[in-house]
Amino acid sequence: MNETGLGKRAANYVPLTPLSHLNRAARIFADREALVYGDTRLTYADYHKRVSRLASALAKSGIAKGDVVATILPNVPAHAEATFAVPACGAVLNTINIRLDPNTIAYILDHGEAKLVLVDSQFLPILMTAIDLMEGDPPQIIEVPDPVAGVPGAGEQQDYEDFLATGDPDFAWVMPDDEWDSLSLNYTSGTTGRPKGVVYHHRGAYLMTMGTPISWELPLFMRYLQIVPLFHCNGWNHIWMLPALGGTAICCRDITPAAIYKAIADEGVSHFGGAPIVLNMIVNAKEADRRPFDHTVQVFTAGAPPAPATLAAITKLGFNTKHVYGLTETFGHVTECIWDNAWNDKPAEDQSAIKARQGVPFPMMEEATVMTDDMAQVPQDGATQGEIVMRGNTVMKGYLKNPEATEKAFAGGYFHSEDLAVQHPDGAIQISDRAKDIIISGGENISSVEVEGALMHHPAVNLCAVVAKPDDKWGEVPCAFVELKDGATADEAEIISFTRQRLAGFKTPKKVVFQDLPKTSTGKIQKFELRKQAKTL
Repeated sequence: MNETGLGKRAANYVPLTPLSHLNRAARIFADREALVYGDTRLTYADYHKRVSRLASALAKSGIAKGDVVATILPNVPAHAEATFAVPACGAVLNTINIRLDPNTIAYILDHGEAKLVLVDSQFLPILMTAIDLMEGDPPQIIEVPDPVAGVPGAGEQQDYEDFLATGDPDFAWVMPDDEWDSLSLNYTSGTTGRPKGVVYHHRGAYLMTMGTPISWELPLFMRYLQIVPLFHCNGWNHIWMLPALGGTAICCRDITPAAIYKAIADEGVSHFGGAPIVLNMIVNAKEADRRPFDHTVQVFTAGAPPAPATLAAITKLGFNTKHVYGLTETFGHVTECIWDNAWNDKPAEDQSAIKARQGVPFPMMEEATVMTDDMAQVPQDGATQGEIVMRGNTVMKGYLKNPEATEKAFAGGYFHSEDLAVQHPDGAIQISDRAKDIIISGGENISSVEVEGALMHHPAVNLCAVVAKPDDKWGEVPCAFVELKDGATADEAEIISFTRQRLAGFKTPKKVVFQDLPKTSTGKIQKFELRKQAKTL
């Protein structure tokens, strides 16, 4: 076919970017509620103007295209505004975990070369300590007080609202010249060394906002509770997606059972995302924290394989949970457990076990499968183990200033997750374990996920984690760390006996430790800390 005159032009090609959603929403949904936080109620017209002011203020302060602007903020309106405003002035958004130590924050600011930081007043002292530890030039600081949460400003840095007032509400957004332009910089947790800077592109984020509504079957005007931290995969990209649906983001600063139930009852929350620890909080909430509601709440859960027992329990409370899976490097969730109505007749426990699978690729992903070390497809028999690998448009550009790690991650034309899994005959992926979490006892591989799933059926267990404990005879044996429910009691012998009824003897924990489990801000249990502890037992 003759292609003469069929090239790209302004009329038929626009670089894909999630910024387009808010521009559209300001026109189409101008009077609809966009952001809610306490008494704060922003319409889409208000939201767009504030984002424009912030983008303009950033530009006036010297932030240029490609510069990095960091945030150290919980899920408050200013964080949502920055998520759009930073790229709207052409800059790259670097959301920093609010629970990091000053040394790690200093490293991220140096490595990412942030020119400016928006910081919640609560975390300003930590930032100032981090700045003292920096090797490079310190960033400009804009302080964000939170009167709703009773967090006043210290008054030593420029105030967020004052900074906003310097901006123009009619500022012309700097849209990407190329959809491959960098959009955001997200640092991994860094549990085995310095965190790596994952670079997102506009194209991937836009396609996440298109694929998620298909997979989650999202309606217009959903009311979404912002539980997933905006510093974690940019809130799984949901904050960029909501304007496409005219949805309402209900900000949640402190994730507690009372706050979640209150938002559902008072704000009509219809959807939220959260790690399995959030589901546990809801299931085990005190009676005083619970509120009645008369609708089904749709939930995406990810971050760790959810225990089937937890999924079964939360279903009875009025929540329909869908398990999804992904990594920081894939913009968040990229596989889903699609329900087959043929499973409706299975026992409830079997249904929950199926729901715990990582599933099949989202529609915007090209491929997600399980392969051997030599990049061969594993048999889809639900038993043969391999590594989850992926390719598609929602995979990162790479790791900032780390070409070696980037090449390793992309070896063989796929992104390597380092998660071990099996694949079922229907193509559904099911994680066995992280490669580093497999326990090898007497030459037998033990999945910590399998042992944890058995432990979670015990009525006294709130949370648990299983790691390898060195053993003179077997090399390694399973060691269980257990966090009990409030008011519940259990001893080591009881837990071991209970687990032995569900698992082969060699898989049964040989040591049980009762304690509060160390967790990240996104609800992941920090197994690396527990592995250190197990070595001393």
